[in-house]
Amino acid sequence: MTEFLAQYNLTGLLLGLCSFLIIGICHPLVIKGEYYFGVRCWWAFLIGGIVAGCASLAVTDFFWQTLLAVAAFSCFWSILEVFEQRERVRKGWFPANPRRSRPEDSRNGTADRGPK
Repeated sequence: MTEFLAQYNLTGLLLGLCSFLIIGICHPLVIKGEYYFGVRCWWAFLIGGIVAGCASLAVTDFFWQTLLAVAAFSCFWSILEVFEQRERVRKGWFPANPRRSRPEDSRNGTADRGPK
């Protein structure tokens, strides 16, 4: 496959497309992760980033090394985005999960305990 990509100078375009898809997949994962698990889901992104980074070091093919590195750093960036997503939910830009009480809200006495 890499010979075909190199022969027709398509490696860069395919890497760009795959990078776009990886980043595009991480965005809804951050939103859903924060919705269902809160900021505790940052560990999953950390583990995913470490695994993808180690895999990038272990693979010899340039194309797969690059894709795994993009996936690793997208996971690391998603850790920051999870905490920023919490702030976006707090501001009302995204819906909060009504089944999960938020510790930061309960300090103010405004925690929603869900349906009664």
